[in-house]
Amino acid sequence: MDSQTKVLKVIQNRRSVRKFDPRPIGRETLLTCIDAARIAPSADNVQPWRFIVLDDPDIKRDFEEKVFSGIYRITKWATKAPVLIILCADLNFVVHQVAEALQTIPYYLLDMGIAGEHFVLQAQELGLGTCWIGWFNVRKAKKVLRLPRSVRICELMAVGYPPKDWAPKPKKRKAMEEIVFFNGWGNKA
Repeated sequence: MDSQTKVLKVIQNRRSVRKFDPRPIGRETLLTCIDAARIAPSADNVQPWRFIVLDDPDIKRDFEEKVFSGIYRITKWATKAPVLIILCADLNFVVHQVAEALQTIPYYLLDMGIAGEHFVLQAQELGLGTCWIGWFNVRKAKKVLRLPRSVRICELMAVGYPPKDWAPKPKKRKAMEEIVFFNGWGNKA
């Protein structure tokens, strides 16, 4: 099997996992996933990503009580993950400010999305399950983590081993004919 096929297989097998086995994840394993994210491309190579790893049960519990309460309680399932990763963007880079002003695109979000996807694909390869979390109290999370004003939380990631009996459902995806155009909108192959 060539390497392109191996990568595609990892991508095809990756699912959002919302139930986790309680066994801990070694820090070396987590650092391998973060290293995969660290080498992602970014606008003007500014590498805005910063990762906060919550793996201490007491600190994690305090964070979760504040961040997954009230209208955010629907995300309470994430408290069962052995680790939460907070993906933050350091916005102290001129390139992001200028690019957003000129292009109206917040490039740091693209950078963070690429880094986050590198993380989840490496995690999948290592047998870990992950789930991107966007529904949480950002203001309280920022306060609990004592983040400076220039740092923005972009997403949380629940990380853990899927339960042994976990069987992912097949992904439903649009056919290639529906999404691919050559040399202009609507031009089929």
